[in-house]
Amino acid sequence: MSTTGPLPGTRTGTGPVAATPGTTASGRVLTGEGWPVAGATVTVLGADGQQLARAVAGDDGGFTLPGLPPGPGTLLVAAAAHEPKAQTVVVPAQPGWGMGDLRLTRLGGTGVPAPGIYVLDTAHSTVSARAHHLGLATVTGRFTDFAGAITVDEDVTRSRVDVEIVACSIETGNAQRDAHLRSPDFLDVERHPTLRFEAEHPRREGTGWVLPGRLTLVGTTRPVELQLSYLGSGPDPWGGVRAAFSASTELKRQDFRLSWNQAVSAGIAVFGTTLRVSVDVEAVLQT
Repeated sequence: MSTTGPLPGTRTGTGPVAATPGTTASGRVLTGEGWPVAGATVTVLGADGQQLARAVAGDDGGFTLPGLPPGPGTLLVAAAAHEPKAQTVVVPAQPGWGMGDLRLTRLGGTGVPAPGIYVLDTAHSTVSARAHHLGLATVTGRFTDFAGAITVDEDVTRSRVDVEIVACSIETGNAQRDAHLRSPDFLDVERHPTLRFEAEHPRREGTGWVLPGRLTLVGTTRPVELQLSYLGSGPDPWGGVRAAFSASTELKRQDFRLSWNQAVSAGIAVFGTTLRVSVDVEAVLQT
């Protein structure tokens, strides 16, 4: 008498065998800063190393992996210009599995750019500031007219940054508010047409950098430290080399004589006491 029987999940008989649907996994592939990584490949391998499913992330970083059998496996995520990622997973025995956001680190993000002078590509860079409004919402403004250069030294700690911003280029999406920001209550653009930031001697701190500098705003110069991240370098389609950086800091408005405010009901001030400044930069290496 044979002891061999049907495998679990199959049935005997002459009728069609229903396919086991398995688990459908979904998620997104993002950079560390939260940008989608279109074209990233997401692969799940079984415990025996065989590929169980593979998908390519769309423009929004989203992917779907259908028909995964429950059990242990290995997740592989890879994309051009990013460090690949591998981790052990356990596919749950349920129809849907939300894998959440899978983060990749850009290549070069933990290193330093090649020495040279990098000029800001203002069409692909942003200088913005956010202020708390009425203790509730956040108002964001950005400067649309600025120029600058980043000089990277062979000894990166001797590098420097020089940026000049046209004060009247502030925009918040509201003409009346923009006019008020340009007035003597705030930026006083008639008497102080430019803002200037000069910095040198960046220092390593954790996985990023601190960039100490001097900000001149409304005729007042104060020391300011930016939390700086180098996001990587690479060639562009026009034969150049670009480097990307992001930086942020908080400013106290009273330090720069931006003290105008107005109390409304219950003593709530129109604007908060701090500004959160964010800078995202693409810069082109000069040859």
